[in-house]
Order: sequence, then structure tokens, then C-alpha cells
Amino acid sequence: MNFFFRSMKMVRFCLFLSLFLVSLGSLTGMFLVFYVTKDLPKLPSPLSRIIETPQTQIFAANGQVLITLGERKPIHLNRVSKAFINAIIATEDHRFFEHHGLNKLRILKGLYVTFFHSGKVQGASTITQQLAKNLFFSFEKTYDRKFKELLVALQIEASNTKQEILQAYINQIHFGAGAQGIEKAARVFFGKSALDLNLAEATLLAGLPKSPTRYNPYRHYDRALKRREVVLKRMAQVGFISDLEVRQTLLTRPELYHEQSDSRTGSYFLDVLIKELIQKYGEDVVYHGGIKVSATLDTRLQAYARQSMVTGLERLDAMMGITKEQTDHPQGALVAIDTGSGAVKAMVGGRDYYTSEFNRAIKSRRQPGSGFKPFLYYAAFKDLGFHPATILTDKPVRIPVRGAADWKPQNFEKRFSGDMVLKKALTYSVNTIAAQLVEKTGPDAVIRIANACGIRSPLQAVYSVALGTSSVTPFEMASAYSVFATLGVMHDPFFFWRVEDAFGRIIFEHIVQEKRVLDASTTYQVVDMMKSVIERGSGQSIRQQGFSRPAAGKTGTTDAYNDAWFTGFTPTLCTSVWTGFDTQKKMVDSNRVGITGGNIAAPIWGDFMMNALNADPERDFPIPDTIRFEMVDTTTGCQLSGENERQDGLVVALKKEQRVCKDGEQ
Repeated sequence: MNFFFRSMKMVRFCLFLSLFLVSLGSLTGMFLVFYVTKDLPKLPSPLSRIIETPQTQIFAANGQVLITLGERKPIHLNRVSKAFINAIIATEDHRFFEHHGLNKLRILKGLYVTFFHSGKVQGASTITQQLAKNLFFSFEKTYDRKFKELLVALQIEASNTKQEILQAYINQIHFGAGAQGIEKAARVFFGKSALDLNLAEATLLAGLPKSPTRYNPYRHYDRALKRREVVLKRMAQVGFISDLEVRQTLLTRPELYHEQSDSRTGSYFLDVLIKELIQKYGEDVVYHGGIKVSATLDTRLQAYARQSMVTGLERLDAMMGITKEQTDHPQGALVAIDTGSGAVKAMVGGRDYYTSEFNRAIKSRRQPGSGFKPFLYYAAFKDLGFHPATILTDKPVRIPVRGAADWKPQNFEKRFSGDMVLKKALTYSVNTIAAQLVEKTGPDAVIRIANACGIRSPLQAVYSVALGTSSVTPFEMASAYSVFATLGVMHDPFFFWRVEDAFGRIIFEHIVQEKRVLDASTTYQVVDMMKSVIERGSGQSIRQQGFSRPAAGKTGTTDAYNDAWFTGFTPTLCTSVWTGFDTQKKMVDSNRVGITGGNIAAPIWGDFMMNALNADPERDFPIPDTIRFEMVDTTTGCQLSGENERQDGLVVALKKEQRVCKDGEQ
């Protein structure tokens, strides 16, 4: 009996404890809801106003609006094809008409990922929850925000019909290519109204919101079709279409509409900038958040860059005898960077954006040829103690390579000039001298300097790396040469100065940071030699154009004449120009003579820089206190004086501790 009473007491205690815990949980839940809901955003009425969020705007450096993202054309639900409505429901929330704003199975999955995968906050979004996001301008996935979204979703469901919710949702979806809302998307991608979309078109569009950039059919058509296949199979699984309709639609390749000028940004620069913003903040924020972005682009410089490239490529066509009727034309790229900050001021990624959106300035890796030699010369000066007046001999060179044939580099002129100072060797881009230097420094030293200056592309540790046989991008070359312009100070290149949220609060501001990566005095010696390239060497066509400002740079031409470069800089602006075919195709003129960087890339550079700097005061490169200048004989490296100064002499920049022989000494 005592056992029975003890058991009953235990049961009553457990019941009391359970009731207490339930009550405590309810009180805690009520307090949590009260605490969170006190600052919930107000639900708009009618619900269609939920899409009236500010549009994202991107501004140029002068305040001009470059592009507005998120333009919408709201339409009524009955003006949308049934095929699209079924496709988006099947893909995004197939239980939409069954739940009351929350999908319990998705919530459980979301909680599992959140609690058991460190660092992830997994959403469990229904269509209603995705719509609720429009009222939040938070840039992080937090527990607090997700809970608030859940409560707003319940509010939306309680005060609106399913048709009203669905209508608001399809009018706010971002499809990419400047299309916000289903009507704008139908017009942009297919040149028709949303009501006229067929199943093949509707399912392609329904697949885009998952990742508008990744599945953009203008750039990744086959990838967009693979995503459409997922949508079609989901529709079949939930009973919207038959398996036969799936198979028939998979055979259809919808034709994209290419006449809509606003279907793409029209700008290589903006494509890069928007991609960076999406990586940083996500597509929801970029296209729904109403952010304001202050870009680094200078519209005046951009216009000059575009015109210089068009004029230069037309000139290249004429040199090669290519007519407008021909389909295969050489391409070009230009990147201009402010040397004092790293701000990208202008970018051209090709001959014509609407013909080819492929951004050669950023994505095309090409051999820079002799444009890589400044990294070699710096390494030789720093590691070997050489200087601009050091003598080497221009002669046939054979360098043994372990496990491969000997390396026997040739000069472009196919002749040899004997002894010469290193400044002359770089001025006239003598390959055999560069080959002897890299044999002494080793290729790793060249790679180390290039990496320090910002070259991120893979570089092969072979001797020929010094002659530019490893491929890099024009963007990298402009960034790396900027380090020479600042005498060894590195500024990471960037595309936007500031980002504000929809309420004008600054959520990001670029702070210019600098890092010294090269010795100033040694760098100045290389810069002084690169000035000579423009004054009397392979880049002298720039002076012949009338560009008279202090400037330095280097041409680059590959052995097969596939690539022609010029990268150069003033103290304030560094610009890299590349020209060539997208395929590995030789550039030769109508006389079958190879076209070099000095022939075509340097004139494009000169034309752009003359216009870009026409309103700026003229400046020369600062001379470090440790530098002195001497006139030396180019074949002996000895100091010239008096009447001998006008003979075969060249002024070189030497460090104060560096000595050269006197004229007549051995």
C-alpha cells in the first residue's frame, strides 16, 4: 500500500512539474514574442505595396547614376500565364495553398542545419516568408531576423488571401539581367507579356530566382536549361504536368530576346561591381535592399577609354586588312587604376559589350611577353646587387634545363649588339640579356616580385617566366605596375568607395590602406629605365603622338604575335592595354609583318592617357634622397664627362653607394 501511495505522489509530482514547465514555456514564449514584435515593421495595406521598396542605385565617382536595379512592372495575377504560376509554386513552395505561412517540415530541416552545422543559419522560407523579407533591411542571417520574418509571414497570411500573397510575390522576384518581377522578366528575356509565356519559357524563368547570376541565360544558356529541367521535374512530381509534357518541353530551346537594351548592364565595369556586391551582401540585398553604392568609375575617363579602344581596334583592322563584313576581329581590353588609392577608374573588356559580354580585362589570361621584364630587373637589382649601368653582353644564349631541351631565347630583331648597360637592354627589350639575368636570379625570384606586386594568376617556375610566358590579366598588370608608380607601395584595387542602406546609413566604406612591398630606391631605378622605354625605346610611339608628360611603361609582344600589350603609368594613373584575338591567332599586317605592342597597344594607351590627364597638373616621379644620376657609356658602363657626354651616353639612376668606372678605365 505504501508503495502505491508513493507511486501516486510521484505521478502527481510529474504532472505538476509538466504543467509548470508548460506554463513556464508559454510565459517564456509570450515574453519572447512580445519582446520581438515590439519593433516589427508595419505591414503595408494593400499587400501589393510591399514591393515598393527603394531601388538600388549605383553612382559614378562624380555622383552620376550609372544604373538602377530593381525596376518593376507590377501586374495582376490574372495577367500571368498559368504555366509560370504552377512552375514557381512547384519550385519554391509546393505546399503554398496548404500551409498558413510556415512549412513545418522545412522549419525542422532548417533548425537541424542551423544547430548541427556550425556557422550556418538555414532558412525555411515559404513564398510568404520570402515576401516578408522585403520589409527587412538586415544584411546578415541572424536568429532574431529569421524569427521576425516568421512572425511577419503569419501576419501576412492572417490578413491576405493566397492570391494576394502570390500576386505580390511574383511581382517582386529578381530574375537577373535587370529584370524584377515576372512582367519585366518576360519582356526582357522573351520580348512578350507574362500572360503569353509558354511552358518552355515559363519554366526557364521559374528556375532563375535560385541564382540569377549563375543561371543567366544570356551568359549560361545551357546551365539555365539544366536548371529548367529541375523545375519541369518538380512540376511533374506535384502533379502540375505529365511526364510526357516534361519530355516534350525538354526538347524545346526557347529563343532569347536580344533587342532589349536594358536586358544587360551594358558595362563591363558594372558587371564586375555587381558581382562583388552580390558576393559581399547576397542577391536579396543587392536587388531588394535599396542600397546606394558609390563606385570608383570616372565617367569621363570611361568615355575616353571606350573611344580610344574603338579607334585603336579600327586602326588594327585596317593594318591587318580586315573588313567590317568579316566576322573574326581582334579584341582589346583596357584597365585604368588610380595609383594613390587603387580605385579602378575605367575598364573596357572588349570591342563591343553587346556583341560579347566576356570581360577580357578581368577574365582573359594572356601572355604578357616582355611586359614581365620589370619584375625581373627589380629582382636582379635587389638580389644580385646589379644596377642600371651594369654591363651584360647581347649574344646567343643557351641555358640548360633539367629534363628538357636547352632554352635558347631569341631577340625580336634576330641580331645581337654586344655589350650594353642594363638600362639600354630594358629600353630596347633585349631578350638575351633578360635570359642571362633570370639564369642568375632564378625564376622563383621573378615570381616572388610579381606576386608581391599583385599578380595572382599561376606562374610557372621556368626561366621563360621572365619573358612573360605565364598568362596574366590586364587587370593584374595594371594593378602590379601601379606599385612601380608609387615606388613600391601596394594599394589593393577596388571598385566601390561606399555602400549605404535604404535609410542612408553607411554599411561599408573603403579605407585606403597601403603596404610597402618594394624598396623605394630600387623601384625608382626600374621606373627610370621604364621612362626610357617611352623616350627612346619600344614605346616611343607614345611621344610621337604628342604625349609629353613624365611617364614610364613597357611594351609586350608574344613570340607568335598573338598578344600585343602596353602597360604604363604616370605618378597618378596606371593603365594596361591588351590587344589580340580571343583565339590564339597571329596578328600580322597586310605585308605579313608581325604587329607588336609598340605598334598598336602603345598608341591606344597614349590616346587614352592624353585625354584622361588633360585637366590634371603635370607631375614627375619623386626622386628618393638615396638616388644620384650619372651619364654613362652604354657599352662600357663608365661615367662620361665633358665633351664625351654627347657620344653614346645614357643617364642612369644610381644609388649613392653604387659606383661606376671613369671614362677610359678598364
